[in-house]
Amino acid sequence: MHGYTEDKDRYLKRLRRIEGQVRGIARMVENDEYCIDVLTQVSAVTKALQAVSLGLLDEHLKHCVAGAIAGGGADADAKVAEASAAIARLVKS
Repeated sequence: MHGYTEDKDRYLKRLRRIEGQVRGIARMVENDEYCIDVLTQVSAVTKALQAVSLGLLDEHLKHCVAGAIAGGGADADAKVAEASAAIARLVKS
């Protein structure tokens, strides 16, 4: 079981909403809508994806990383390194 399992439905609902927003952006481009309006919607989708990412990261730290640390050993080191790499990827984006 993954850390986000209890909130899976909430994450899926949010991702479906984001998917709809992206389809809306595609329609805006197809309809040659004003650049700034399109960029505003892209920014909103980006923020929404960042919120999902941060939520998943929080769940990962609370569940997967904390569990590995409690168990100790090489698995703990691997989970911390994995979380650090994920944080680095999020900061770059």
